[in-house]
Amino acid sequence: MSAPAPPPPRERRLIDRLVSLLLLPSGTVLTVALLLEPDPAGVGTHRQLGLGGCTMLQLTGWPCPMCGMTTTFSLAAHGRLVEALLCQPYGVVLFGLTLATALVALVELVRPTGRWRRFWDWLGLKEGWIAAALVAGLILGWVYKLLITLG
Repeated sequence: MSAPAPPPPRERRLIDRLVSLLLLPSGTVLTVALLLEPDPAGVGTHRQLGLGGCTMLQLTGWPCPMCGMTTTFSLAAHGRLVEALLCQPYGVVLFGLTLATALVALVELVRPTGRWRRFWDWLGLKEGWIAAALVAGLILGWVYKLLITLG
């Protein structure tokens, strides 16, 4: 069976713009991070959003794998990258991916050239490695947070 024919150029640009519209809210995450004041404790910034504290941290004294992520995003959004790295290194990676997504979505919305299609094609070739790297990053970030919290 042969692959379906690609849509015509005008239709492709419309699809590229629609995908960008779906991914543009990543900019909202960055805006919220900028509006929050990073908690000096390295965790708890999310409480400014009306959310409760980390249950795992409250019950065990051990941070969960996501502890410090909101604080790290806020620090990075304020340009305090060294502090962000010290708070939660993996959060800086996620912040960078979120920033890249927002920027590409904005550029692709204005001038669509099929960036998302090329990205998905590339992702399909390496999805196992990327998933493993993301999980490894989460685990390593958690170990780091455990060491600085408990050590």
